[in-house]
Order: sequence, then structure tokens, then C-alpha cells
Amino acid sequence: MTKSAVSFDQAIQQLEEIVRQLEQGDVPLEDAISLYKKGMELSTVCHDKLHNAEKQLISLMDNNGDKVPFDSPEKEDSSK
Repeated sequence: MTKSAVSFDQAIQQLEEIVRQLEQGDVPLEDAISLYKKGMELSTVCHDKLHNAEKQLISLMDNNGDKVPFDSPEKEDSSK
């Protein structure tokens, strides 16, 4: 399965499983390194998908042509 074919939920589930295996501590070193690498890739996939979702939401919530992130102080000031 390619990175783009993995859904956010699938990536999170795989990442949680990797964390669970690594936390148990009974994984051979070589396998632990492979799991860690896979976990980092999945983390990047999740981050990218969240970033893209945020960009989509920002464009949907466009406020008079000013695209402002949800937690931005600028958005709070505009509501006053």
C-alpha cells in the first residue's frame, strides 16, 4: 500500500500498533529499527493529511478573503 493510498485512520492504527510493539521491549534490535522507520513514515503521512485537511478547512471558512487558521489571534480579534 502506497503512502497516498493509506487513509489517516489506517495510518494511525498502524502507528499505534508499532508503538505498542516497541513499548513491549521484546522486539529484536533490527526489527525495532525497521518498526521505528515505518512509524516515522506513518507519522509523516498523518501530519501531511492533517495539514491538507487544515488547508481545506481554512479555505472553506474563508473570512472576507482573509484565510486565517482557526487558532490564530487574528480570527479572535475579528469577532470583536
